[in-house]
Amino acid sequence: MKKSVKFLALALSAAMLFGLTACGGGKDDSQTQEAPATEENGAAEDAGAENADASNPDATVLQLGTTVNEQDSFQVAAEKFTELVEERTNGAYKIEIYPNGTLGGERDMLESMQMDTLDMAIVTSGPFINFSDAMGVLDMPYLFGSNEEAYTVLDGEIGRELLDTLESSGLKGLAYAERGFRNLTNNVKPIQTAADLNGLKLRVMENDVYTASFKAMGVNADPMAWADALTALQQGTVDGQENPVNVIYSYKLWESQKYATLDRHSYSTAIITMSANLFNSLDAETQQIFLDAAQEAAEFERAWVAEQEADQLQAMKDNGMEVIEDPDLDSFKEAVQPVYEQYDQYADYVSRIQEVIAGM
Repeated sequence: MKKSVKFLALALSAAMLFGLTACGGGKDDSQTQEAPATEENGAAEDAGAENADASNPDATVLQLGTTVNEQDSFQVAAEKFTELVEERTNGAYKIEIYPNGTLGGERDMLESMQMDTLDMAIVTSGPFINFSDAMGVLDMPYLFGSNEEAYTVLDGEIGRELLDTLESSGLKGLAYAERGFRNLTNNVKPIQTAADLNGLKLRVMENDVYTASFKAMGVNADPMAWADALTALQQGTVDGQENPVNVIYSYKLWESQKYATLDRHSYSTAIITMSANLFNSLDAETQQIFLDAAQEAAEFERAWVAEQEADQLQAMKDNGMEVIEDPDLDSFKEAVQPVYEQYDQYADYVSRIQEVIAGM
């Protein structure tokens, strides 16, 4: 009973906030993802603690939202996380997954977790800049050169430090799953150099750093939520967008996009996030179970993404996309250098990240 009341409240809240979302946005959602919300209360009572499960009447039922479909890697991470939490708490906690933006957009979900009307969500990195300025460093262009570099930084001291900055906003970052390296698609021409982007209108995540990066390359950058982006691509009101291979594949973007360029301009995370009030209401042992389960689910999802990418890339080609796999990356990196000067507040983090990478 309690759940249905809460869910109705959440649905109404999501409807009011829906315009703010994105699949991989930042200002509004960015994210993500390319890309929405669940519930729980600030103490433990207002949330799923009173929800019963058919197999265990005493189970606490939590809701976890995403903006993506069931074929997406976020679903893989969510299902693994759910399995591990249920197993390690001996069924004391159950997690219900709500994909496809059922519970709202990414920023909507983050705000819902702040208000304790949502338990958990998997959200791309972009929108977190609205809740912690420090998180914006992860959106800097060409910050990481490989998945291994990203994992070393994110799973280490710097990554945990960044997640901890979210707590003052009522959010608990559990672990970094993966959206992946973001690439360009468009329906106008093949993109080999940064200069080829000049004048194109591209949907970008709702995130200031992303917008600045593409403007530096001469793009008419149009920040918008992912749900809106899909419509814009189909109607031709934007020329293209940027997302990882798994998103291009999952959403069959070849239906509206003829060209793809693997420029890997940014590595996008997918943060398994929880209401801080909910997390803090758990005993220490249960908190550790959630943290460990999230990390293992993140690593499981990363491996899944890596295994799938070659086949997904081939499917893009088989469906008529012209894929430029070896663009002139130096031209792109040179074009975005002014972004590092513009966002010099990240200089310390950038330096520390580069030191970690140099020591690998």
